[in-house]
Amino acid sequence: MTTGPRNEPPGMLALLSGGGRTLLNLLDVIEAGSLHARIPAAIASRPCVGVERAQARGIPSHVERGVIPADRLEHLMHEHGASWLVLCGYLQKVDIPPSLEGRVVNIHPALLPDFGGPGMYGDRVHAAVLQSGKTESGCTVHLCDAEYDTGPIVLQRRCPVLPGDTVDSLAARVFEQECEAYPEALSMLLAAAHETEGVRP
Repeated sequence: MTTGPRNEPPGMLALLSGGGRTLLNLLDVIEAGSLHARIPAAIASRPCVGVERAQARGIPSHVERGVIPADRLEHLMHEHGASWLVLCGYLQKVDIPPSLEGRVVNIHPALLPDFGGPGMYGDRVHAAVLQSGKTESGCTVHLCDAEYDTGPIVLQRRCPVLPGDTVDSLAARVFEQECEAYPEALSMLLAAAHETEGVRP
């Protein structure tokens, strides 16, 4: 596993496909001192606004189209000194190498296991929640495995679905929860990993 100097914050390589709002939120939380981590680079699955926003914040970013092979992903992690992979609205399936098992984290804009799986992302998720008639939604931070949205859940935050909600209004309310849930869950994971590594012989 890639590690930096003992006192250096853990590196988290970010993967994105869209506007980069989730990445920007993590950068804000890190800069505020609420998350002891660093994001050394961002990789996008396609040209997108998120690449420009990341670069504007001083984060090296480039495009890797399609599914990134596991060996290429390992190379990118080592190249950027990262030990965690965080998905920030990434729309490709991740080919997880053995060295990264338990260290690939995603946030989903619904309460898994409901409204997850292939093709369920962004506005599609919120539209499905509204169509279902459920009175509650939220977000789920989970570890990734070989399938979409099926890995172990780390943390969930909930919010109401209100009468008259549209996809946009529900999405905005869920994103407010995401902005709190993702940093909180990452802090939990990093603390647990540090504790485990600290007791190794």
